[in-house]
This record gives sequence, C-alpha cells and structure tokens, in this order.
Amino acid sequence: MDVTSAVKKFHGHAEFESETMLIRADDIVYDSDSGIVTAGGSVYYHHFLHNEQIWCDRLVYDTDAGTGKWYNVRGETTPRTVNRRGVLSGTSPFHFEGQWGERLDEEHFVLYNGWITNCKMPRPWWRLKGPRFDIVRYESAKAYKSWFILRGIPLFYTPYFYHSLQKQPRHSGILNPNIVPRSQRGVEIGLGYYWAINRSYDLTYRFFDYNTSAFEHHVDFRGKPGARTDYDFILTGVQDREGDPAQGDRKFSGLNIYFVGHSDLGNGWNANGMVNYVSSFGFRQEWSESYNEAIGSEIHSVGFVNKSWENYTFDTAVSRLENYESNEVQPPGSTAFLRNAVLIHKLPDADFSGRDRQIWKNVPLWFSFYSEAGLLYRSEPIFDANNNLVDTFQTRQFTPRFNFAPHVSSVLHLGGISLAPSMGIDETFYGESQSVLAPGSATYPYPYEFQANGASITRNARDFSLDLIFPSVARVFNKKTIFGDKLKHVIEPRATYKYVTGVGEDFNRIIRFDEQDLLANTSQLQLSLTNRIYAKRGDTVTEIFTWMLMQNRYFDPTFGGAVLPGAPNIFAATADLTAYAFAVGPRTYSPVVSILRTNPVNGLGLQWQADYDPLFHSIVDSSLSVDYHFWKKYFFSVGNFEAHTNPILTPYGNQYHFRTGFGDPQHRGWNAGIDVAYDYRENLLQYMTTQVTYNTDCCGFSVQYRRINVGIRDETKYYFSFSLANLGSVGTLRTQDRLF
Repeated sequence: MDVTSAVKKFHGHAEFESETMLIRADDIVYDSDSGIVTAGGSVYYHHFLHNEQIWCDRLVYDTDAGTGKWYNVRGETTPRTVNRRGVLSGTSPFHFEGQWGERLDEEHFVLYNGWITNCKMPRPWWRLKGPRFDIVRYESAKAYKSWFILRGIPLFYTPYFYHSLQKQPRHSGILNPNIVPRSQRGVEIGLGYYWAINRSYDLTYRFFDYNTSAFEHHVDFRGKPGARTDYDFILTGVQDREGDPAQGDRKFSGLNIYFVGHSDLGNGWNANGMVNYVSSFGFRQEWSESYNEAIGSEIHSVGFVNKSWENYTFDTAVSRLENYESNEVQPPGSTAFLRNAVLIHKLPDADFSGRDRQIWKNVPLWFSFYSEAGLLYRSEPIFDANNNLVDTFQTRQFTPRFNFAPHVSSVLHLGGISLAPSMGIDETFYGESQSVLAPGSATYPYPYEFQANGASITRNARDFSLDLIFPSVARVFNKKTIFGDKLKHVIEPRATYKYVTGVGEDFNRIIRFDEQDLLANTSQLQLSLTNRIYAKRGDTVTEIFTWMLMQNRYFDPTFGGAVLPGAPNIFAATADLTAYAFAVGPRTYSPVVSILRTNPVNGLGLQWQADYDPLFHSIVDSSLSVDYHFWKKYFFSVGNFEAHTNPILTPYGNQYHFRTGFGDPQHRGWNAGIDVAYDYRENLLQYMTTQVTYNTDCCGFSVQYRRINVGIRDETKYYFSFSLANLGSVGTLRTQDRLF
C-alpha cells in the first residue's frame, strides 16, 4: 500500500469505517479525492444511523454524496413498528434481495430484479417479487409489475403497489375490492377510491353491488380545517332495485347521514355536534353491518355550544330524538309505511346553571340554581291493539318551555351523623299542555289517550330533601387470603327523605319532552345499605366487593293524584331508583333494588343488578354479566338480561349474551372466538359471530362467519382478511367487526 497516494488499496479482511458506516470486504479501494469506495468479495455494509445491513458481491459507494451501487445484493433493516388497532405488529427485520441495488441519495434506495419481505428467513411466508422497488425512507415504498407470492405460490399480480412510510400515511389510490357472500341478497361486490385532497381533508368513496338487486353508495369526508376543529361526515345510500325476497320483495331503499364534529372556539367556548339521520328503521335493520346498530331503536342528533367558568355553566343546543317503538307499519288501505316512532325536537334549548356556592363565609349554607328556555316539539302515532293507526299525538312545531329552579343546601354534623338538608322551588312554564281522555273513549291498548290541546300551563313546585348519613361500621381482617394480605369490611347505612308539592293532578297535563317533565308530588323515604370489602395487596388497596340495597317508602301512594290506574306511570321519584317502570296504580313502596359488583381476583369481574318486587314476590328484572380473562390470552363472558313484570309496564324479555375465545390481535399461532346473542323467549338466535385467526411472525389469516336474525332480517355472511405485519390488511373483514 502506498500511503502517499490518494488511492488506497486494502486486501484480505479489509475494513473501512466512518462516523456513519462500516464496510468490510476481501478487497477495498478508497479514493480520498473523490470519496469513492470500491469493494469486492464478501462485501458487508452497515449504516449505523439507518440500522441497515447489506451483503453483496461488489460495492461502489460515494461517501461524500451518500450514494452507491450494490451487486448481487441482500440486506435487512429495522422495520417501523405500527401499533394501531387492526394492524398486526411485527419485529422481524425488513429483508430484501435482488440482482443489484442503487442508493440515489441518503434516503432513496432502488432495488432491481428482486423481492422483499418482513418475514423471518430463510423460509419467509410471503414475498413481493418484481423488476423494481423504490423505497424512500419515512415517505413511501413502491413496487412495479410485481407478484405477491405466499409460500411459493403466486397469488396475484399488481402493476403498481404503493405503501406509505409516513407516521400518518395518506395517499390517493384505489382501495382493495370487497367480495362478501350474503345469504339474503346474493354476493356483495365492492370497489372504492381514497382521495387525499390535501393535508387537512380526505374523501373515501365505496360502491357496492348486491347481485344487481341493490346498489349501495358510501361516502366518508373528513376534515381538519384548523388546529382546534375537526369533523367527519358519512353518507350511506342504498338503491333497492328488486326488494328483499324474504319480505315479499319489499324494497328498502334509504339513506343514513352521520356527522360528528368538534371545535374549540377559544376563551373557554366549545362547539360539538353529532347528527344521525336514518330514513327508516326498516332500512337500518336491512342494511346495517352492526348488530348493536340493527337493534338500537333510539337515534340521537345534537349540536351544542357550551362554556364553563368558575361555578357557572352555559349550554345552548339543538337536538332531535327519534325512538322507534317497532318496525314501520302499513295502515289499512294504504301502500305507504308509517314511521312508528316518537319524535322530539329542541329548536333550540338553552340552559344556564350555577353549582353550589357558599353564601356566607364560615356559614354552612350553599346556593345553586338551574334555568332553561327552549322551543320544543313532540309527535308520535297512536295504534290500537291490532297495530292499526287510530290517532296521532302532535304538539305545535315550536312549543315554549321556561324553567327556573334555585336551591339552598347545608350540611350539619351531630355526633357521628351527617345531615344534608336542601330546599328549593321549581317554576316551569309550558306553552302547551295535554288532555287525558277518559277510559273507553279510544281504542288505544291502554285505557288512556293523550291529546295536545294548545292551552298553556305553569308548574309551581316546592321541594325539600334531607340526607342522613350514618357512621360507617368497619372491621379489619389481618389474615392473608387469596384475595389479599388484609381485608376490610365496611357497612354504610343511609336514609334520604324527599318531599315535593305543587304539581298534583296537573302532572298528567304536562307534555313529556325529557326527564325534567317527570317531576310529581311525593313524600318518600329512601333507605339504602351498602357493603364494601377492600383488599390490601402489597401497597395497593382495591375495592373487591360492593353490594348496595335500596328501597323507597311512599307516604303519598297516588303521588298527588297523578297516578293513572291500569297504565304505566313514570315519575322522577320512581325513575331515579330503577330503569324499569313499576307503578300501574297507587304504590306505597318500590321494588328492592340490589346492585352487586365484585372483582375478587385479577381478571374476574361480576356485576348483577336486580329488582325484587314484594308485590309479585319475585325478581321482576335482572341484569347479570360475568367476565373472566386468564392466562393472558383466554377470555370468557356471559350475560343475561331478563324482565317479566306487568306487561303493561314492560314486555317480557329474556336474552343471553355469550362470548369466549383465546388469543389476541398480536398472538402468534391460532386464535379463535365466538360471540352469541340468544333470545330465550322467542327461542331465537339473534346474532352469532365466529372468528378464527392464525398469525405468523409476519402475517395473519382471519376467517369470520356472521349470522344476524333481527326484525325483518335473517342472513349469514362470510368475511376474510389477510394481514401483513406493520403494513395493514386486505379483505372484507373490517377492523371494527373483528373479535380480536
């Protein structure tokens, strides 16, 4: 070697190293004037900053420009791990091999006549093979005229493939096609396009063809016009050309509009909106991909602006609530279907409230208030027992309601007992009221019918309440058990007396728009007893068991004459105790409400809420759920929801929900699960989903069978998905519909 020459030659176990890279080879030639390194024979190249390793037969590299060429090349680099729901994560290096490779600049690498994969070598599960691959670090990876090969079998050919390497990947392009077999509407074929308009907006359009019997259009437009504002607008429309053969070829064309948005207006002001409009309940049940959506009878839309400061809050909102009572019905002699739903509008409604604020310093007296003003509307069809339309309840389009409710409260301590008295008034003006028709005057299933009469009414209510919080009784058990090192049992008794007057029989003249209109006369005592068990595990204290029992005693069984015998009666005094109505006549006591929650060991949780009615000497409604996760990848849950009280109050129902399986989205090997909803009363399997997934080190295969039998819909569907680690997935199984 001539040390005075600009060209230096090294032979045998030669090595060249700089601050950013290392080159090893049998022969290395370095020209210090041009910065060119030429290496041959068992060449090894390592870029420290990129964590990139390359092996080749020959290398020509420009150390100044960071460019070079590799011949008969193979290499690997650390992948960017993607931790996002629905994307399989992997840690295997990104591996590539080719006839030759070229670095055009520090970040741009091109591979010719080769293949790439992110599977473990030497037998990768998949490879993408083609004449050229363009990879720009942190930007994109492109493949041209390539074949996707799975276990040596060419599956499909693509003239162009693009994958974004950005942290938030967005690139316009054609979406993967959807092909889903459906038992009720034939084969579903879907195509779509994603348009990345700019950094702030994008649009997705999908078209679905259901065996030519129906066409579906799905548009999703997202935007972020500013740093503090974002929205998502989704439009779904279906042209039902031939109708559902299972429903006598009845057609279910329709429209679903969904919008959600938020904006921080500054200075403490916020604007939020959510719009959900469905043209008909039949359309929703026929075409919805979600079981929970298909059975959901309430559809809410609301937009509001609010601000909170110090002890005050101001809200103004417009809202629309549509509550379907059953599927649409066809009146006798009519070809049209009627929306059998309760519709409530607030256009607009504003409230201003103040939280508890101490009136005088050192005096335990607090003042709070609530005020509201709004223009409201309510309508609903009225049917007889044979489901024939007999009348319509409807208010004026803009019915005013004004409310002002100030309250004064205090806290007193007598020995170990705390007393919290509160008193206030509730003044509410309604621009319209309703009349109660006498029994027998209508063919309504219940003996009473209500009609809006246009007359205004004012509610002048006075209320008083007294909370008695008794001393807790506790005992500590210093014996180590499977639940913890120590246990502590606490018993908390409590009593609350409430008195409301001034409403009387006018209660049934007040139109029901929301829970504010349920205030009725009452004189009642609520007794509750709560048992709690705490477990100390090391330095952590956890509540592992809670059981609360509550019951109301009513000293005014008619609630000031508001009770209508033989009809469902719902008052604020009854609705704040249980979600189920229980008064079909005068009541002197409520059901006993039992709420039990426990998680005795890690992974196990149980919750049971039940109402025992002494009038029927039985449990009239029950909600039970048990969840258990064990050995990290096994899960099990079961739930039962039952109601069998007076049918005037609540229709009898008894449903079971069962879910079990093993695995998780990232578990290598086999994963399987099943999700079932069964209606015991109808002897009907309403919903079932079974999914089997097999994940390798670099890819995953998922197959899902789904059955929906709700209302007018009874069909089965099959879904498939193939996932590539850190890249994404293709197929018909959506992320939100996966069991794992």
